[in-house]
Amino acid sequence: MRGTKLKHSASIFLLALGLGACTPHQQYRAKVNLCVNSSATPSAECELHALQRFQDSTTKADQNYLLGFIEFDDQGMAFDRQQVEAVVKAIYDESVGNDLLITVFVHGWQHNAAPEDDNIGVFRDLLGRLGELEKNLSANYQEPPRHVVGVYLGWRGRSITTPVIDNLTFWERQNTAQKIGEVGLGEVLSRLEQIKLDKDSIVRGRNRTRLAIIGNGLGGTAVYSALAQPLKSRFIQTMAPEGAQGDVVGFGNLVILVNPTISALQFSTLSDMAAARGSYFGSQRPVLAVLTSETDYVTKMFFPFGRRLTTLFENERKINRWNAMIKKNEIIDESVTNVTAIGHFPLYETHYLHTSPDLPVKDQSKLVENFYKTYRSWILDYPENQIQFNGSVLERTNHSAGRNPFLVTQVNRNLINDHGDISNERLLEFIKELIMISGQTPKMAETIRSEVGSLRP
Repeated sequence: MRGTKLKHSASIFLLALGLGACTPHQQYRAKVNLCVNSSATPSAECELHALQRFQDSTTKADQNYLLGFIEFDDQGMAFDRQQVEAVVKAIYDESVGNDLLITVFVHGWQHNAAPEDDNIGVFRDLLGRLGELEKNLSANYQEPPRHVVGVYLGWRGRSITTPVIDNLTFWERQNTAQKIGEVGLGEVLSRLEQIKLDKDSIVRGRNRTRLAIIGNGLGGTAVYSALAQPLKSRFIQTMAPEGAQGDVVGFGNLVILVNPTISALQFSTLSDMAAARGSYFGSQRPVLAVLTSETDYVTKMFFPFGRRLTTLFENERKINRWNAMIKKNEIIDESVTNVTAIGHFPLYETHYLHTSPDLPVKDQSKLVENFYKTYRSWILDYPENQIQFNGSVLERTNHSAGRNPFLVTQVNRNLINDHGDISNERLLEFIKELIMISGQTPKMAETIRSEVGSLRP
């Protein structure tokens, strides 16, 4: 009896401690009017605004961009429709007479949209890097630089602040992330994509507006929940005349998932379709990139443990699937894919990303020159190719086709150290260059492809 009372008291204590340290379920960016920062550093008066413009007219002209915030509640609904409308309208207005480079970031576990959240600073760093490369690339082609636009999608990824106990919130926050993907996220992403599609219809073949979406950790889970079905459908609906095979199209231009907590089984259809096709044209761009750290304890340990419990009574079987690249069948065991995170299932891995011997280049002219080499290497991809990025190397596995639009990439610990880590300079440079490869302008694409000659699948 005494032991039972002690256990009951301990449970009450832990519950009270957890509840006492709960983060507020609130909207952080309630002001929807535009606030202008006159430097590359955010000002205090703009902290709570859902729309911010950064414009540094001194030495950081490449740091000029529009940044919007859209927030979701714990049931996956937008906190405020007015906030959604204001951000989407501002981006639409920005697109009138301008080409845009739109990048969306969905944060993960232990983060939110509060002004002090460090994921916001990392995202702003990435936007600055994109603006810098865009300015230099456009000058080479004598085109006006595209306006850089960022959209930060926030939710209550951090629900408890008490150390140690906060680790117990993973599965509860995983459920919330899936709700966001299934309920409200799809609408926001679709409306942002529509801005690009509207430009496509107006200036056919000449539109330079591009859209990239990044989901980090549980944010990647939310993004995949929203976009898995469109990605599957669009793999079949290629950019080619009816009945002909062409380039695979995705949602927007590129989706990047960093340490997503999704099972290999959930990714099976996309992997199977990509493996069965086996070859891609030189014009094929990256469509989806899954980046998983080899040392991510959440996807490597937490995720499999929970999946084993929730799939305990499911029936599973072994499947033969055809891999056209290696021209033989592969055995896929559902009992393994059902409990293994996508980034840790070897048969679905297409690439390995590791650090290069050289430090990332800072010189702008060298950055542009190196980017051209990286882009050419993507076009000329061959078995076991190693594509040099700025500070990292992307190495293809021997069972994946060249220019595979779905990159399932295991990442060296020196680039992503743990589940939430996304701040490494080499990683940001890789993401930046991958976005620019997928978001190339028609003039750039035509010029570089003509340099490497006509390619056959």
